[in-house]
Amino acid sequence: MPTSPGATAPRTHRQIAIALFDRFTALDAVGPHQVLIHLPDTEVIFVADAVRGVTDESGTLTLQAQASFADVPHPDIVLVPGGPGQAAQMTPGPLREWLLAADTTSTWTTSVCTGALVLAAAGLLTGRKATTYWLAHDELRRLGATPQPGERYVFDGKYVTAAGVSAGIDMALALAARVLGDEGAQRIQLGIEYDPRPPFQAGSPASAKPEIVEFFTARSRFAPRG
Repeated sequence: MPTSPGATAPRTHRQIAIALFDRFTALDAVGPHQVLIHLPDTEVIFVADAVRGVTDESGTLTLQAQASFADVPHPDIVLVPGGPGQAAQMTPGPLREWLLAADTTSTWTTSVCTGALVLAAAGLLTGRKATTYWLAHDELRRLGATPQPGERYVFDGKYVTAAGVSAGIDMALALAARVLGDEGAQRIQLGIEYDPRPPFQAGSPASAKPEIVEFFTARSRFAPRG
């Protein structure tokens, strides 16, 4: 892997680039990473506008971007996480420029949570079925996609979008199945012992208590403006 700006990533059979930006959501990136690193003959690399540490939304976790966007021009799989910092990525800039170029040759272009809004703002999801964080579906529709509320992940052609945060693990396993077959993906699932049994049925707006849904709706940056 490159260790300095301008270095070139040594290419293995498959290259997966996970984009980082300031104030990303950690699990959006790390959850899929934990799955995808188990694909054979695959290099998974964190990329950003420069080789640097990139800090998540909480300010307590920093991931090292091992390469700049320019260092990784043609990844086989592109993954864009979400997080509050997504708002700063909705206009032309280094991430969008790289994303549009990388998408021309990628096998899969994917997102987790509000990373779908970055894809949509770049015009990649226009007219396509997609999902995102549950409070951001209206924004996704405004950007030209066709939201699929209630879906953990959505495939539309080579574009794969995951719902909020933890759904990135589900999406990555589904993507692994497309690459390895179902049995290969199941081996990865058992290897990471992914067998979620949450203590509460509050993980979606359909199952959470109305007052909990309202708590988040009232505070959402995606809430309709009066």
